[in-house]
Amino acid sequence: MRADAAAGFSDSHGVSLKKELGVRDLTFMGIAAVIGAGIFSTIGTAAHSGGPGIVYLFFITAITCGFSALCYAEFASRVPAAGSAYTYAYVSFGELIAWIIGWALILEYAIGNIVVAISWSGYFYNLLEGFHIHLPAWLATNPTTAKEGYTAAQQALAAGTPLESLGKQVRLGYEAVLNAPQIGGWKCIINLPAFIIVALITCLAYIGIQESKKSTNAMVIFKIGVIIFVIIVGFFYVDTRNWDPFLPNGITGVLSGVSSVFFAYIGFDAISTTAEECKNPQRDLPRGMVYSLLICTVLYVLIALVLTGMVSYKQLKVDDPLAFVFDQLKLYKISYLVSISAVVATTSVLMVFQLGQPRIWMSMSRDGLLPKKFATVHPRFQTPSFATIITGLLVGIPALFVSSGTMTDLTSIGTLFAFVLVCFGVLALPRLAPTGTRSMFKLPYINGKWIVPALVLLILFLLRERIQLAVVNLGSENYPEVLFLIFIGLAIVAAILSFQKNYSLIPILGGLCCLYLMTEIPAISWCWFFAWMAIGLTIYFLYGRSRSKLA
Repeated sequence: MRADAAAGFSDSHGVSLKKELGVRDLTFMGIAAVIGAGIFSTIGTAAHSGGPGIVYLFFITAITCGFSALCYAEFASRVPAAGSAYTYAYVSFGELIAWIIGWALILEYAIGNIVVAISWSGYFYNLLEGFHIHLPAWLATNPTTAKEGYTAAQQALAAGTPLESLGKQVRLGYEAVLNAPQIGGWKCIINLPAFIIVALITCLAYIGIQESKKSTNAMVIFKIGVIIFVIIVGFFYVDTRNWDPFLPNGITGVLSGVSSVFFAYIGFDAISTTAEECKNPQRDLPRGMVYSLLICTVLYVLIALVLTGMVSYKQLKVDDPLAFVFDQLKLYKISYLVSISAVVATTSVLMVFQLGQPRIWMSMSRDGLLPKKFATVHPRFQTPSFATIITGLLVGIPALFVSSGTMTDLTSIGTLFAFVLVCFGVLALPRLAPTGTRSMFKLPYINGKWIVPALVLLILFLLRERIQLAVVNLGSENYPEVLFLIFIGLAIVAAILSFQKNYSLIPILGGLCCLYLMTEIPAISWCWFFAWMAIGLTIYFLYGRSRSKLA
């Protein structure tokens, strides 16, 4: 794989991917992927649960992602090929595990982008309303959300509540069901803006990495400028009394926001899919990942402090917290600017993920696990053309009809699963002898022989009461506790192996942190995840296994 990447791997027509990306471009792509729906939406839910102390969770999550980023960087330096964690798992664990992780990444990118497209549609609809352009409600939502809004509106109207006093989402659903045209008895309700933005982004990704790079860089500069502006202006309106108490619900309240905060960090790994389009992947990919993660963490912490300082954390459980706090202070122009920035931010997230997923399809096709068509590179644009089109359809069509629901949790599971395998996969790589070159990134080696067992023993001591309760309730269908006990078992195994084999500390810590975060995700999302994995394994054993290059 490394030899192929160095030579500029080409398809059957002799066409290779164009090398256009430098460290600045990769850093911007990482920021573009990370700063999106998280900072403009889910941060409010997390702050409502944890209060101002949510900043601690941002640090915890950043450290967890930092461990994973260093492991990604090691792989990216050793195997500078497209495919991200799929390629790295292929090198470390072989074909079957690589297929599983590739299938999980498809889940992450596809469902993640569906959620982002739906979020983009909501912000865009609000912007149109601001310009007094009224898109029919039945073209701006999905059947499930519309039905829920219609039911809630009917109940409120029956109780004598005026429609104008209801929430925006409820009114949108009510109008959609009331005015939607019927086709054979079926109410035609679709989310047209979500489909259109996916189609436009797919066209841009199809045309070329150069055009995508310029668009992404421009959007990142704009949204970072707006966020810094919001932070500076917001600090003038901070009332420090809102920070007291700093931990209103204790550490439990802070940790309850794990899913929301982690979703805000999803995406920095997507830049590793562009390895073959980097000018110097061994040097630039690691730097791009680490720089983007550091910049985003600083911005997240400052935004969290500003939000919880401007208004009480109890008011922040809203879909648009950044715009909401300025509305509360009657600063409507700034609120409107935030809404514009939210549209730009979610657009840039769509761009990076629509770039990433086709390159995973392409890598799997190269290995024979998918039809050769997915590895086709366009002779003029030098992009994975067929895979890009399939990605657009896979995201765009569901975005017309589905609601977000448990999608964010599913995205988190797929991402964390990838992080776990990358962290533990580094341990399977042979150690490199010093080469004298400084261009290749090497993960710092810290012997975990004594440190990992000591940390695991500390965890067992601190969580001893929860472990006892989990064991007692093991037979009562308490799925979160089952997942927690599995994590404890894996932590003990990691401690034993670290003591026996002198494993490096950073990958072990990264893998264990990601495993713990996975235990916080609801059981229903795990059921859907296992169903997706079952479909993937069926495809592998019926098609990929017999046609792969390793067969």
